[in-house]
Amino acid sequence: MREIYNDKLKQDLIDQFNYLDLFGFDIQQHVKLFFISQKDHIIQDTQKPEYLFYLVKGKTKLYEYMENGQVSLIDFFDPSSFIGEMELIDEHAAPLNVQAIEDCWCLAVQLHELKDSLLTDPVLLKNLLSYIAHKNMKNIRTSTRNQSYPLSKRLASFILVTEQNGKYEEKHTQVAQYLGVSYRHLLFVIANFVQKGYLAKENNNYSILKKDELKKLANI
Repeated sequence: MREIYNDKLKQDLIDQFNYLDLFGFDIQQHVKLFFISQKDHIIQDTQKPEYLFYLVKGKTKLYEYMENGQVSLIDFFDPSSFIGEMELIDEHAAPLNVQAIEDCWCLAVQLHELKDSLLTDPVLLKNLLSYIAHKNMKNIRTSTRNQSYPLSKRLASFILVTEQNGKYEEKHTQVAQYLGVSYRHLLFVIANFVQKGYLAKENNNYSILKKDELKKLANI
């Protein structure tokens, strides 16, 4: 992750996403722009985040390491998402890992410098509350889908969320855990996708050959 010193690009993104409207005080001079390369981390569980991030380009995934050393996928974020809001609100909250699925851009403000102002800003707090509520509702819907829809439909949706540049490369064990199915069941459905020509196996990943068919299956 690196800071980008391009005032025009930063201002374009600020304007495009109405970023300043998220705050009730003048935040302009404090805004920074960061670029995060694919597979780099925005936040890691080994240290508290230094910034409140706002994702404006790219896709990320939230995950944690379990006691047995396995990785547990928790959520996925796309543009217009806050990152690091829980650590701002609760200083005792243990940070989780947020990794870029593809190249990402974030606007950000420094927590150490502005924490008191951020926590007493009713406009920001209202926006954070709304964001957290929508995120919670999304997770409830995901849980409902996992119980109500066939794996083929859920996997198609998952592939479309996590693909980058026509490639799907999430680890089967993590995906099976996230979707609440057995490893064997997941492999069976993936093999079926390959047989139907939706995917093609290439070394450690899959090429997406029929994205439109996956969209139809996922009902997108």
